[in-house]
Amino acid sequence: MSETSAIIDDAVNHRFLLELEGEEAELVYRRNGGRLVLVHTGVPEALSGRGIGGRLVLEAAERARREGLLLVPVCPYARKWLESHPDAVSGTSIDWESGETPTAISGDDSQHG
Repeated sequence: MSETSAIIDDAVNHRFLLELEGEEAELVYRRNGGRLVLVHTGVPEALSGRGIGGRLVLEAAERARREGLLLVPVCPYARKWLESHPDAVSGTSIDWESGETPTAISGDDSQHG
């Protein structure tokens, strides 16, 4: 796969997924009514430093914008990326104040801590 590999929405497992060089990078999310909650971003060390995490967050933001969802970044990486790229996510409604936690959303903090 090339660096321009497509990000897929693995809705069954609630994650955006990018497969590259035999590795999987993911952004785990939960739908909560009209909210798209970003729970955890995971990029393998072999793929780090290529902007893949940002591509995953941008895909989530674009989905939220298309579907009229409120984006809730509880994942620290996703929150930081969104704060650092306001132009990329203009037009996306973002809940910066949510008290939701990844554990409360996912119901299991052992897999995506």
